[in-house]
Amino acid sequence: MGIKKAIFLDRDGVVNKRLIDDYVKRWDEFRFMPGVVEVLPDIHAEGYLVILITNQRGIGRGVMTRNDLHQIHRRMQEDLLIRTGHQFDAMYVCSHDNSDGCDCRKPAPGMLLHAAKEFQLDLQESWMIGDSESDIEAGINAGCRTAKIGSKGDSTKATISETDLRSVWNALKALGSRLHPIQMQESKDR
Repeated sequence: MGIKKAIFLDRDGVVNKRLIDDYVKRWDEFRFMPGVVEVLPDIHAEGYLVILITNQRGIGRGVMTRNDLHQIHRRMQEDLLIRTGHQFDAMYVCSHDNSDGCDCRKPAPGMLLHAAKEFQLDLQESWMIGDSESDIEAGINAGCRTAKIGSKGDSTKATISETDLRSVWNALKALGSRLHPIQMQESKDR
């Protein structure tokens, strides 16, 4: 069995449209971002696990319940399975507020590290894709490569910066194909 690797995806702003100054509290507020439905099968086909990594402080603030979030994620998984035959391999949620000081709330790497331990992932071969610098910092803090969705060329610490998930995925694949021959050459020199 080869290296186990993952694409970690932030939820709000990457998987679904972010609500301005609000939280997605019900399924009828959830809208997939462009590219998600099309890219998910491609990511699996390349041998990556697809893992959702999301801060959901609306729970910590009492704006929504854990059951509300569970219902949204259940419907999201069902919809993806019906539309693509694929779904997230796992989902990790931090429901803490900023002031709680937990080790799972991004930019802390706790959720990624927990997933790496549970699935025996090589984090250096994995990617964290998000739309905020806290997502990128969480990926870097966990030892992953990173990609940011927003405006192409945004000022960011991420390796890749593109406008949508499809563009990030295409750039990631192109970058990966350029990295593999170098890695193979390095391993021969040892």
